[in-house]
Amino acid sequence: MSKIKLLLDVVEDARAVADSLIPVIEKFKNLAESLQAVADALASTETKAERVDAHPEEPKALPQEAKAEATPSLEQVRAVLADKSRKGHTAEIRALLQKYGAAKLSGIDPVHYEALVAEAEVLGDGN
Repeated sequence: MSKIKLLLDVVEDARAVADSLIPVIEKFKNLAESLQAVADALASTETKAERVDAHPEEPKALPQEAKAEATPSLEQVRAVLADKSRKGHTAEIRALLQKYGAAKLSGIDPVHYEALVAEAEVLGDGN
């Protein structure tokens, strides 16, 4: 009889746990609905912004495009540094990376890629 009583106690405890989870589930549901509302609002704002930017003034668009083209990508920087390293400038490449505060290229802020490439391209030009 005591095992049946223990089993009934377990069932009762399980029901209590389930009952206590209901408010938590409701909170998560409300949070999800709020996040969906925010996401919908952002999407409509972005759509409005896209409509406004659909016909930007040409002078404003050109400098942004030129800047985007001038900044090299991680892959482009990696290619330049690898080429210089193969040509025997590995120590200089390491020194450049350290100059920009990292031991690896992945640790360098992309803002510095253009300057890093410019300095790396100068390596070996005097030889």
